[in-house]
Amino acid sequence: MASDTPDSGDGVDYRFTLANERTFLAWVRTALALLAGAVAVLHLLPLEWADGSRTAVGLVLAGLAGVITIYAPLRWFRVQRIMSRGDTLRMSLLPVVTTLAVAAIVVLILLGNLL
Repeated sequence: MASDTPDSGDGVDYRFTLANERTFLAWVRTALALLAGAVAVLHLLPLEWADGSRTAVGLVLAGLAGVITIYAPLRWFRVQRIMSRGDTLRMSLLPVVTTLAVAAIVVLILLGNLL
């Protein structure tokens, strides 16, 4: 009797491959959102900030988008390779780094508008 799951043991279950691909696409979407935020801070929003503050926030957002853009395909490839070997995945630091960077930018934006 054929199973509904294609888990033959000869490779990675395609559901995990597709989940890995969805994670990759989520990182790409995150990078695009950060880049859109950088463009908004640098050129579109009527903020009453000094040019240095505006440039710093915009460059941090753009830099983080660049890091994520480089990281996403490397992570996708590494995870795919680890799954095909049957090894254990290690936790990535990029979600923590991204969270801390976005939190720092939120604080800068709040302080920039309050001060």
